[in-house]
Amino acid sequence: MTFAIIKERKNPPDRRVVFSPTKLEQAKTQFPNATFKVESSDIRVFSDQEYKNAGFEVSTNVSDCNVMLGVKEVPIDALIPNKKYFFFSHTIKKQPYNRKLLKAVLEKNIELYDHETIVSNKGFRLIGFGRYAGIVGAYNGFRAWGLKYNTWNLPKAGPLPNQAALINELNNLQIPNIKILLTGSGKVANGAQEMLDAMHIKSVSVQDYLNNTFNEPVYCKIDVLDYNKRKDGQLIDNQDFFDNPQEYVSDFMRFAKVTDYYIAGHFYGDGAPYLYTRSDVKSSDFNIKVVADISCDVDGPVATTLKASTIADPIYGYDPDTEIEIDFKNDNAITVMAVDNLPCELPQDASEGFGEMFLKHVIPAFYNNDADGILKRAKITENGKLTERFSYLQDYVDGLE
Repeated sequence: MTFAIIKERKNPPDRRVVFSPTKLEQAKTQFPNATFKVESSDIRVFSDQEYKNAGFEVSTNVSDCNVMLGVKEVPIDALIPNKKYFFFSHTIKKQPYNRKLLKAVLEKNIELYDHETIVSNKGFRLIGFGRYAGIVGAYNGFRAWGLKYNTWNLPKAGPLPNQAALINELNNLQIPNIKILLTGSGKVANGAQEMLDAMHIKSVSVQDYLNNTFNEPVYCKIDVLDYNKRKDGQLIDNQDFFDNPQEYVSDFMRFAKVTDYYIAGHFYGDGAPYLYTRSDVKSSDFNIKVVADISCDVDGPVATTLKASTIADPIYGYDPDTEIEIDFKNDNAITVMAVDNLPCELPQDASEGFGEMFLKHVIPAFYNNDADGILKRAKITENGKLTERFSYLQDYVDGLE
């Protein structure tokens, strides 16, 4: 089996890669029968020379390879027929802007595996950049705070080399005695928590957070049953919330009343209550001043997120009265950071971490007859057709959606 590390061609440029030179060396050691070839790129965070130094062939032509490994969507004209491709296709939720891409994949008889569809037998995602979104999102939120209040001027994350450099910048700050709220329990929230812990910000319980004042900055990490409650007053468990979201209402405002800086690192499921609405934000009880919305569900559960922002222009203001975007430095503005591709700002660390997961979960499947069903579950297309698991996409492909 011959694997190609393909060049990223989507704009704006993405410097991440599935395998760093170091991780590729590990893959070659672990699977000596595998051949790895690297498509030349002047974009990725690791240079062609670094791959050559690690002993890999670098070429402008990888059409002789069987499996193409990329990060972002591959432009239709760059797709090579009759190959296996791995990349984030952004098609499995029937995203309108990529319908033509999935149609082209089928027409070119490509076997498509989406990184999002690489899941365990219980349906949990095995591959992703979530941790790095959390790391950069938390950093960017502190950067937004400093710019809003002219208290510090953190550099953008992108030019800094790694997580350690971000932490070093944060540890030079004098954080005021603010209360920081973090929602979520997965990789994104854990990545954000890493940053708060590295800053030695004290973690406090829900009860202490809601009822006490502190002479130092503190944070509280909360999960779904902390910020939602059953309409009938029962307290069951998280699974009940996931199974019956319609039976719950938001209980987030008790936190909004005492929070200064909110980091949204949760996953929002369809049918779940919004955390807070535009009406909630108008309330005099709404105290949040800066929102780092890493989850970035536009015009959804975090009502202040009017749009996804960009790495180039990451911060905007939300006016509670008019419900429109204003200058984030305006006294009336809630400052919002809602970049939807945060891991791009930490390409080196993100690539190393991604390669580690890919080597652990995916590459072995090619050599153990897919013993754990990883490839079977992840495969979206085969022989010019959608696989049974993804047959729900047929009307989307046909343009009927």
